[in-house]
Amino acid sequence: MSHLISVVIEKDERGYYAYCPQLEGCQSQGDSIEEVKANIKEAIELYLSTLSEAEKQDLLSQEVLTMSVEV
Repeated sequence: MSHLISVVIEKDERGYYAYCPQLEGCQSQGDSIEEVKANIKEAIELYLSTLSEAEKQDLLSQEVLTMSVEV
């Protein structure tokens, strides 16, 4: 079963950092966008594999919205 999970990716001086607001503690990093995307996908899959179906449903039913604000 597929799930749509929000991921935030930030760039800093050491590369890229990604985390999932819905999955506390689920994070990864990489030297490039492609690497961090692959790494966070693997981290999400491993994280979800540790949860019961009820826990997955509860966490994945949360809605996370992102937006840009001009200031």
